[in-house]
Amino acid sequence: MFYEVIPTQRYRVGGGALTYRSDLALAPGHVVQIPLGNRLVTGVVSKKVPRVDFSTKDIVRLIHPLPIPIHLLQGAHWLASYYLTDLTEAVGLLVPTSLEARTALKNSCFMLDSPKAGVSSEKTKLPSEKNRIFDLKLPLIPLNLAQKTALAALRDAPGATKLLRGVTGSGKTNIYLKLAEEALRGQKSVILLVPEIALTGQLVQVFKQTFGERVLVVHSRQTLAQRREIWLKILEKTTEFPQNLGQGLDDAIRRAEPLIIIGPRSALLAPVGNLGAILIDEAHESAYFQENPPRYSALRLASVFATKCGISCVLGSATPNITDYYLAQKKNTLVELDEKAKAQAREPEVTIIDLKDRANFTKNRYFSNLLLEKIKRNLDQGHQTLVFHNRRGSAPLTICEDCGWQALCPECYLPMTLHTDDYHLCCHLCGHEEPVPKSCPHCQKVGIIHKGFGTKLLESELSRLFPNVKIARFDGDNKKTESLAELYDEVKSGEIKLLIGTQTLARGLDLPKLATVGVMQADAGLALPDFAAEERTFELLMQVIGRVGRGHLDLSEVVMQTYQPEHPVIQTAIRADYPKFAAYLLSERRRQKLPPFTYLARLTITYKTEKTVIAKVQSAYQELLQFSDITVSSPMPAFHERAGRGFSWQIILKATSRRALMSALASYIARANHSIVIDPVSLL
Repeated sequence: MFYEVIPTQRYRVGGGALTYRSDLALAPGHVVQIPLGNRLVTGVVSKKVPRVDFSTKDIVRLIHPLPIPIHLLQGAHWLASYYLTDLTEAVGLLVPTSLEARTALKNSCFMLDSPKAGVSSEKTKLPSEKNRIFDLKLPLIPLNLAQKTALAALRDAPGATKLLRGVTGSGKTNIYLKLAEEALRGQKSVILLVPEIALTGQLVQVFKQTFGERVLVVHSRQTLAQRREIWLKILEKTTEFPQNLGQGLDDAIRRAEPLIIIGPRSALLAPVGNLGAILIDEAHESAYFQENPPRYSALRLASVFATKCGISCVLGSATPNITDYYLAQKKNTLVELDEKAKAQAREPEVTIIDLKDRANFTKNRYFSNLLLEKIKRNLDQGHQTLVFHNRRGSAPLTICEDCGWQALCPECYLPMTLHTDDYHLCCHLCGHEEPVPKSCPHCQKVGIIHKGFGTKLLESELSRLFPNVKIARFDGDNKKTESLAELYDEVKSGEIKLLIGTQTLARGLDLPKLATVGVMQADAGLALPDFAAEERTFELLMQVIGRVGRGHLDLSEVVMQTYQPEHPVIQTAIRADYPKFAAYLLSERRRQKLPPFTYLARLTITYKTEKTVIAKVQSAYQELLQFSDITVSSPMPAFHERAGRGFSWQIILKATSRRALMSALASYIARANHSIVIDPVSLL
């Protein structure tokens, strides 16, 4: 018998399935070991084919008797086509690293020691669970009237993918729990995607408390062995077998067991054989887009899976991605939850402080007089204050005030950030570090100054102003100190009085003792040269504002410091008015011919020398101008122009037809040093 098998490792540009022979009766989705050149690699069976008239190699062995679910294989084919990527790279997402190692399968319920068939000649004893329906003992999930109405609307919405826009504190988690409960009662499993496990510990905890051992968590901090073990557990528990498993198995039927799999983007690819629902929390987060090859959006892939399986995919967010919001409105799949779940919850009182008016900063150059007053009052009353600034380090710019020299990373040519705790300069892109110069390397004068501020500087300022107060900083530099997860109990109890951090603190936390949020520079992200800058800024402000006003305290306030008090993003954020913000942004996007009114792609070209990359990008530009149905930007340096691989330039393409973009870019897939991103979430 002959089979097309897709290697999970790229063997040539544009490579796809290869034909092999085997005496085994295999099905699409079976994971096998195949010879590829002079090495053995893992592959996934795509389909059986008729006898071929050319020589073929033999499949070495079947790695596991159970095939991965067919929707995963279908999704990999879709991903490769939709995002112009290699099929081998897409299929490589489906199988954990080194699954073919025999020691990796030691915890499998199958005995796998025959090099040919992969199934033991001895009887493999499987639990006899014929016709068994699992006694789930599920708790009832209480819903208020607004939540019940939203749940009914989700059920009635057409199509597979639905958008749940729920304001912060409206109880989206309760709806996730109810949807999960309904799936489990139907003996179906659920995948719950979260942006990052570290930032959504509360959600995971709620699900574990509700559903107990049926919850499996997948995340990047687990070892390869742990992730393989969980992968095998999911495959074997959620698949009903035996199917066509060959000799050595008794006649028992093992019923598929309903589970809940929680994790980031990669959890979507878990081998769930009885999938009943896909839930995506904080669906606006850019973490759901994979930036490394194969580049894809987990939201789009989840929608494909839901359609293939005939189930629902629910995208939940207080601030949906504007494209998802626009499409949901058009397709009548938008469900809105505008009431806070707790009757005592109320919108926080927001005060805007104009950073241009220095009369507001007579006591400290970073903290306004009002914010300092509120911090002091909170300390006196035993309440917490959260200070938010989405820039880590101490100062983002080091310059010479005499000649204008800047401390730039020698690898990336980007400004390096000062870290005063161990007094060094660090590039936040590549990690390059060096000591702070005592004099200017260019003019040799001693006028080295540092501009701007980050979370480390804010921490030192607050420590100086409030020396006997317990303060904790949470950002990307917390590698040597305790993380938010480790200090969560101290944070939640209010033992830590002052919290300082970046977006790590803005997402998902419910802090009963938190009374005040101080936003140090609300408009900082608006200056970035990116079409998504306004959307990201609004999302972040809404998230950080949402940390208060949750009904725990009578006191609930936000002090927002900004240079642009009248900007539409700032004004709609302080009113928590997503519909008005969406109307503003859609108007701007339509005028600028940006998504969702056009399709977008980015072609990036990278070479060792600047001269070569400019020549190559100019050549590509001239080629692309021949396509009359697309708009092509002039070549420009990438935002991070220089990195370890050399110099990068890019061209941005727009079209009203996605097919037109794909046609124009098709010839660049096989070109070395060229990378394509379809539907980029950012142009930085």
